[in-house]
Amino acid sequence: MALFGRRRAKNDEPAEDYDDFDGEDYAEEDSAEGSVQGDLASMSGPFDEEPPDDGLPRLDLGSVLLPVPDGAQLQVEMEQPGVVKAVHVMTPSGQMTVTAYAAPKSGGLWEEVCGDLANELKANGAQVRSASGEWGQELMANLNEMSLRFVGVNGPRWMLRGVVAGPPEQSAQAAHGLRSLIRGAVVVRGTQPMPVGLPLPIELPDEIAQHIAAQGG
Repeated sequence: MALFGRRRAKNDEPAEDYDDFDGEDYAEEDSAEGSVQGDLASMSGPFDEEPPDDGLPRLDLGSVLLPVPDGAQLQVEMEQPGVVKAVHVMTPSGQMTVTAYAAPKSGGLWEEVCGDLANELKANGAQVRSASGEWGQELMANLNEMSLRFVGVNGPRWMLRGVVAGPPEQSAQAAHGLRSLIRGAVVVRGTQPMPVGLPLPIELPDEIAQHIAAQGG
């Protein structure tokens, strides 16, 4: 794992523009099972609050602990100085981003988000399809020679959303890589009350935070 760089959020950028959601829900088989990395293939998460006793190193981002694959790089996206918007995991098959959100005790937030997300992507000119995945509904999208996959998991008072973007020829491998990352993730929701749908705060490890500060971020 290596620190890749820093990217500032731009107010004039569309919020992930991606193509044509028809509401269809169907099973899909990808052909790259062998691309799942090491011990992550056997993980059964995402886990709540505490990581399992598996000895797997995880990147501590405060609200989420991620088992970053070997050879991956990180890109930190800043909302404003001192406020992290997202941490992207850069792999040869695509850019993966996993974010945790506050959710109701009753669950079901991902299903609601899926519909809104599909409509937003369609409005931005993307073609969107729905598939049945490991944790329920997934969204696939294609735009400007880019393939995207959205995966969501409903947890106890939290929802975890993952997205991977990469070249179409790597879409199957990218999807397996994203699911693998989510299987090994740990969500630390905490006990504080938060509005439903609000992203849980991201805290950078000291080494990464100091690196960004040295770059003037």
